[in-house]
Amino acid sequence: MKYISLLFFSFYVSFATAQQLTIVSDVQSPRVQFGAEKISEAAKTKGYKVIFADKVPKKSKDKVIVIGEKGTDFWKKNTAKFTLDESQLTKKEGFQISTQKNIIFIEGFDASGALYGALELADVIKKENKLPAEISKNDSPEMVLRGTCIGMQKTTYLEGRGVYEYPYTPESFPWFYDKALWIKYLDMMVENRMNSLYLWNGHPFASLVKLKDYPFAVEVSDETFKKNEEVFQFLTEEANKRGIWVIQMFYNIILSKPFADHYNLKTQERERVITPLIADYTQKSITAFIEKYPNVGLLVCLGEAMNTVEDDVNWFTKTILPGVKDGLKALGKTEEPPIILRSHDTDAPAVMAKALPLYKNLYTMSKYTGESLTTYTPGGPWGETHKQLSSLGSIHIENVHILANLEPFRYGSPDFIQKTVKAMHTIHGANALHLYPQASYWDWPYTADKTKTGERLLEMDRDWIWYQAWARYAWDSKRDRTQEISYWDAQLAKKYGTDAESAKNILEAYEQIGEIAPKTLRKFGITEGNRQTLLLGMFESQLVNPAKWRVYPGFHESCGPPGELLQEYARKEWNHEAHSGEIPPQLISEIVHHGKIAVAAIDKAAPKVTKDKEEFSRLKNDVYCYDAFANCFSEKVKAAMLVLRYSYSNDIADLDQAVPHLEKALKYYEELVKLTKDTYWYANSMQTAQRRIPIGGDDGNNKTWEELLPHYERELANFKRNLVLLKEAKDGKIKPKAITPWKTEQVTMLSPQAASYAVKVGTKVYGTDISELIKVAPELKNLKGISLIEDQQNTEGTTLKFKNDKAVKLVVGYFNSDQKRFLFPPSLETNAAGNERGEAEVILANAMNLKELPRINIHTYTFKAGENELNLGKGRVLILGFIDANQKIETRDVGFIGADEKEAVDWLFY
Repeated sequence: MKYISLLFFSFYVSFATAQQLTIVSDVQSPRVQFGAEKISEAAKTKGYKVIFADKVPKKSKDKVIVIGEKGTDFWKKNTAKFTLDESQLTKKEGFQISTQKNIIFIEGFDASGALYGALELADVIKKENKLPAEISKNDSPEMVLRGTCIGMQKTTYLEGRGVYEYPYTPESFPWFYDKALWIKYLDMMVENRMNSLYLWNGHPFASLVKLKDYPFAVEVSDETFKKNEEVFQFLTEEANKRGIWVIQMFYNIILSKPFADHYNLKTQERERVITPLIADYTQKSITAFIEKYPNVGLLVCLGEAMNTVEDDVNWFTKTILPGVKDGLKALGKTEEPPIILRSHDTDAPAVMAKALPLYKNLYTMSKYTGESLTTYTPGGPWGETHKQLSSLGSIHIENVHILANLEPFRYGSPDFIQKTVKAMHTIHGANALHLYPQASYWDWPYTADKTKTGERLLEMDRDWIWYQAWARYAWDSKRDRTQEISYWDAQLAKKYGTDAESAKNILEAYEQIGEIAPKTLRKFGITEGNRQTLLLGMFESQLVNPAKWRVYPGFHESCGPPGELLQEYARKEWNHEAHSGEIPPQLISEIVHHGKIAVAAIDKAAPKVTKDKEEFSRLKNDVYCYDAFANCFSEKVKAAMLVLRYSYSNDIADLDQAVPHLEKALKYYEELVKLTKDTYWYANSMQTAQRRIPIGGDDGNNKTWEELLPHYERELANFKRNLVLLKEAKDGKIKPKAITPWKTEQVTMLSPQAASYAVKVGTKVYGTDISELIKVAPELKNLKGISLIEDQQNTEGTTLKFKNDKAVKLVVGYFNSDQKRFLFPPSLETNAAGNERGEAEVILANAMNLKELPRINIHTYTFKAGENELNLGKGRVLILGFIDANQKIETRDVGFIGADEKEAVDWLFY
């Protein structure tokens, strides 16, 4: 009893002597109230007794904090007796904090500014363990929008659906209904002063609204629909408290599956034709969404499932914008919600020119350097697009997208990120950031890490430094570098419980590995996009003959500083020409050096780690992984340079010298397998046929280093075998294998009712002299092409309807040209559904020569038995006939090239 009395007395004395703090805040502002609560939480942990009020107490000697928005009745009423200098408070989301006697004033330019001022004071209280006696600070963000995105997507397609088609259901997205998870994520965002959250989905409307005219279009059950309404309302309200604008993204034109089935339509198709029915359904979906969720913005992606830029313009101005306006009219509102136009796969300047006169509150968005992080010196044609859009007068947003070259290892180089944000401003002219998860976008909220317990790590926790760094420099990119090093040292010391020196070493490791993937991809990669998983490596055939794999146009010029690709370097080296810019030997030397320094730094830090040891161990392993990758890739490039030299020298000694480099590369790759086997579930979170490099990811295969190892072993074995055959050949050339023509199949053509032609030398495919075939790959010998009219292909496109009794492949010849009169081949960079029939890969490169037209690459489209239809876009393309889908066909570079071109040497690896 005596003990209890003493305890009570102690508590009473402590409570009675606690300093009182009165927080005066505007109860009408959710953001101000949220900021006030954060100050209260911080103050209470330091022993303050907190009282809330709506006006300043008279003659109080206790501490008082007044939080409000400049110019409001609340602010005027509570500051009338004080003189506050507001001359510096001129920018959106800006704030100033000042003291007069016992009162701290937190004034925001707007509600978000007041919130950020409150959070700033809360941080000061936590750091100094008390309220400051005096404080004078003002601040405002540099970037207008600072946001993150979450993909309402999955690693694989849902049964019976295409890419991006994921209704909002508990089965697909159980985490979407986890309110505690949302609070955790939104708190992370506001702590980092982020103000926009993007939800990415193909067609979200059928999960969130019901249409009177199309009641059957809803894609979810009534029970799930109610849950979706509740969660979306909860999310937007909680986000608003934190100054976060929720933005719903959607692709065009994608239809709800029940709607599509009802009208016997496809949910999406590359060459979608706009019809009154499709336009009416989409417009009414948008109207219903705006009417129901007026404070939610829209991110519009016109690309990937539209026909032409003209269609893009019409769809945006005649369907989407009227849909938004109709929603506002129904609400009786005139204030336009912001709409963001994504430039992906469209001519955004052309669309904006027509849209701005109709709707003023428009933003534009483009990928920073595609779907990877490659440089802080962007340029090239993609850079020009950014400059064009940022010059329109509206806000231009930089989208740090997918990060295909960083997945799945940790990335957190503050120096690289700060330089990148500066480049967004100074080179591209942008003033907003849209940030993707650093890894596992398609598997959010989890990472690819394996843990000892089997528990999945949350991406927001693992990649804390990713979010913190981008947000910090989006707020202010001009921070002093020396001070930034000290800042990050302190952050890392706090996280891992180390001394300052060890924290500095951890930061050094982050900075060093931060250069490896960007430098590797920007000069050796084939694409910056989802099609390539860089950290699984590359085949030698891809390094020495990337053209066969279709290098994405504009990629290398746009995603790094000037320099030389491997083929150009080899040519200049052989001709004793001067080199310029970044060159392969330099880059592989640098990435190896980065790996070496990073490993040394992380090893020095390890003994002093006292907190979060398991996570540090995972970070350390990632550093080792990057080091092994850098060493492996360096050896492969050394081998590739020797193989390319052989293409000029014809000296087998060059190939002999390549062998030890390939053997070393394999050893390093085996090390990478060991480092990842028990630590990662996968390398890439998109586990579909969209992944093609280094190898196809069909049906979720080839997503780990262990799976790739046999392929790299086979590559080395093939090279050694071909080298022996070369040495045994009398004239230094291996006798080519006999090529068996592909087995053809008969189909019933329903349309067009066109004549056929033999695919052989001498045939004039368009009936003109310039279209005469002068070289044809032997595989194509027995094919019968379909005669089509050039002008009709250019103006109307090419549509085939046919009936087949068994599975077939349609053989299509794409002209190797970037001129608009020729149909561009399927591109996974701009069409995520571009490999549904296996059409994305070049099966035979340089397979046909025509007299005066570009040479031909062969692609194939697979069709099941039945009635089938294929719609191709506008432009010339050759329809070369049908073959048996079940026969084995080998991909290769046939080698029908120009007289001034070098013959490909990738055959050495097959």
